[in-house]
Parts: sequence; C-alpha cells; structure tokens
Amino acid sequence: MTASPSTGDELVGMLAALSNPLRLRVIASLAARRNYVSGLAREIGISRPLLHMHLQRLEAAGLIVGTLELSDDGKAMKYYEVTDFDVRLSPSSLAEAAATLTAPDPGKGPHTKEQS
Repeated sequence: MTASPSTGDELVGMLAALSNPLRLRVIASLAARRNYVSGLAREIGISRPLLHMHLQRLEAAGLIVGTLELSDDGKAMKYYEVTDFDVRLSPSSLAEAAATLTAPDPGKGPHTKEQS
C-alpha cells in the first residue's frame, strides 16, 4: 500500500523534508536499495553526523524507515529504506490540504496581544 499525506500538516512536513538537495540524494540512493548509515554517508559524500540529521528529518516525515540489525560480527548497524509514498500536487489537492492545516502560518510571525 502506498502512503500519501492525508492532512495539510503532513504534506507540509513531507515537502519541507524534501526541500533539501542532500535529502533528495538520500531518497534517490535509498530508492535503489536499502543501505546502512556508514555506507550511505560514503556514497553521498557527507559525514555521518550530518547524514543522521537528514535521516531523522526524512524518517519524521514518513519518507524512510530505519531498522537496527546485527552484523555477522555482532556490530549494531542501522539500515534505512524508502517507504512506499506518493505525493501528487495539483491546485485542487493543495486547496484540500490547506483546508486541513492546523499549524500556524510562519509568515505571520508570533501572535501577540497587539494583533488581536
């Protein structure tokens, strides 16, 4: 089954997660095959700490999933793979998503008493 965002908030989270070129490279790499953190860091050419930050963002958005596995030598390795997701954008789908938004509009800034 293919997951797609069901609320505007989920759509915003997915699009925000995909808005970074490194995260797009992670998705592209994992679309080909699952990989563990060190292997993925080498393949993409970034440090493991930086990769972890991007993996956490993608996982929180539901675009990838990670599982811990033990290697033959007993070392814990976290493998990641892409989830089966489908995001289709059209004016009508964006209007439907906007109607379900619950997060505040960041463009309006913090709400103060003067704005009431």
